[in-house]
Formats: sequence, structure tokens, C-alpha cells
Amino acid sequence: MLAPMLTPLASAFAAKPADIAWLVSAYAVSYAVLAPLIGLLSDRIGRRRLLLPALGFFAADALAVAFAPSLTFAIVARILGGAAGAALTPTAFALIVETVPEDRQADAMGLVLFGLTLGIATGPTFAGLLTDAFDWQAPFIAVACGCLAVLVLAARILPPSAARQGRPLKASAARLLDGAILRPNLSKGFWLGATIAGFLISGEVLRNRYGLSTSMVGLSVTAFGIGLAAGNLAIGRLTAWAGRPETILIFAIALIFVTQSAFLAIDSSLALAIGLLALWGFASGLAAPANTAIQASRAGTDADFVLASSESMNNGALLVLAPIVASWVGGRDTASAAILLGVCTLAALSVNLVDR
Repeated sequence: MLAPMLTPLASAFAAKPADIAWLVSAYAVSYAVLAPLIGLLSDRIGRRRLLLPALGFFAADALAVAFAPSLTFAIVARILGGAAGAALTPTAFALIVETVPEDRQADAMGLVLFGLTLGIATGPTFAGLLTDAFDWQAPFIAVACGCLAVLVLAARILPPSAARQGRPLKASAARLLDGAILRPNLSKGFWLGATIAGFLISGEVLRNRYGLSTSMVGLSVTAFGIGLAAGNLAIGRLTAWAGRPETILIFAIALIFVTQSAFLAIDSSLALAIGLLALWGFASGLAAPANTAIQASRAGTDADFVLASSESMNNGALLVLAPIVASWVGGRDTASAAILLGVCTLAALSVNLVDR
């Protein structure tokens, strides 16, 4: 949602777009620190008991940012959002591991990611349109209302999830050092952290190059979300064709490197830039469920803790990358951003080639 909003938020808080990137970094650091601990809690109290309060906290975070008296207050409030996010995504994937047969988990995760992708595909558009039509607070208020609506729905449809006695923390943590688990975790940290940081600045790249309004920026970056949705929907068939999610992951990360680098480094026509965004999203839509299925399959009973720890790596990378690349793009230095994010993506590709 923030992709088209860096400049309007900067104006509202009398700050630079690079300073607004700390709204993402504050979320990321909270997520990175708390995700493993919340993963262990999820194992012990059950998935439903964790997912429902997390939706409420996410709504509270959006309202806190909408009515923040200063940027500092908004950044601190994002810590609450990071804690809620840490309870939502890995717990949802762990619920799949509990309830879906292993041979269908990649497809199921693709469908769940498709649901998340709807937010990515529509979020920038609605954020841009609401900001232009009303004010920058409107998208955050809409998010809060959406979370509360989903909370009511989830309370009706989420199945009860029995708590279980998780393994001791020491035993679960030791699994993270197992090469079969460490390699896909590192890979996801590199490529997904770079992808999210790149997508965050994509709106500013379009605004600087083509002089687009906030609503037009939002509409343009929706191409990434549409590609992401296509990748999520295609993962099941492509995995069945390729035989292994590891093969799909290598192809997807290579495609991310090419499309992300070209989008950031090449001053092309607007049509080509949007096409590159769509392909970049498609590759990411393949990589996310493939990587997650590999992690979940190898983690076994420690799936929630392993997936949560992986999310910590993603957000740790995002914490570092987001303010750096936002600062460069604010200074119209997209080449440096392309090089840094490309190095991270190539590192992920190297890890996966070794893992395969």
C-alpha cells in the first residue's frame, strides 16, 4: 500500500520519502524479533487463538498510524503492526501444514498467497485513489475497517486448532542450523527482502521518471500484484510439471534478478516498465509458495517455528535495505539500488544452486 504513498506521507509529516521508509523498517524489526517467539506460542496455544487477536492488533496499528501526531509516533506504532504480522503469516502457513496433505501443500500455499496477493494487487490502486480523493489517512482507515471485517468472518470459519506441547526451544532452534533448513531460509531472506524493498520504491521510480500522480502510480504498480497473482495460481501446475519445487525456485529467482534489475536500471518507456513489474511479480508469485513448501516439508513438526524464523530473516533484510534504497531513489540514483538488490538476489540464487 505504501508504494505510491511515500511522497504524500513525506509531505504530511514534513519529512523526506527516505524517512517514510522507516514505517516499513519499524514493522520489519518488530516482525523479525518477535516471529520466532510467536511461532513457538502458536504451537502451544493453537492457531485460532493467535490469529484472531492478531487481526485486531493489525486494525489498531492502522488507526494509530492514521491519527499519528508525528512521524515518530507513527513509526513506533508500526511496531504493533509488526507483532501482528508476525502472528498472521507464519501461523497461516503452519495451519496448512497441519491440515493439508504434503503433496498438495505447495498448491494450498499458492492459494493462500493468492489471497495475500489480492491485497498487493489492489492495495496500491486503492491507496492512490483514496489519497487523491480524500487524504493520506483514508487508506489506513480502510485497512482498519477491512481487518475488523475479516476478524468477524474468521471467528466464524476458522477451525478449532488444538494446542500441543511443542518441543523445547533448544531442540527447535537447533533445527535452524541444519543445512537442509538453513539454506532455503537464507535464500528466502535474500530474495524476498530484496523484492519487498524493490517494490516499496517502485512507485517513486515511476513518479520520478514519468511524472505520474499518486493515483496513477498506484494503478501502475498494480501490475506487480497482477503478476504475483498469476504466479501464485500457476505454482501448482508448474511444480507438477517440474517435479520439484526446488527447480521452480531457481527459475523464479533468476527471473526476479533479470526483471527487477531491468526495471530499476533501464530508463525505458512506461509500457515496458509496467511489463517488467508484471514479470517481476509473476516470478515472485512462483518463488514464495515454492520456497515456503520446501521449508515446511523439511521442517516437519517444527514448521511454525522454522517458517517464523524465516520471516525474521526476510524482515531483517528489509530493515536494512528499505531506508537505503529509498534514500537512493529519493536522490534519483536507481542504478545503485539495482546493484544492491541484484547482489542480494544473486546470493539467493547461489544458495539455491548449492542446495539443489
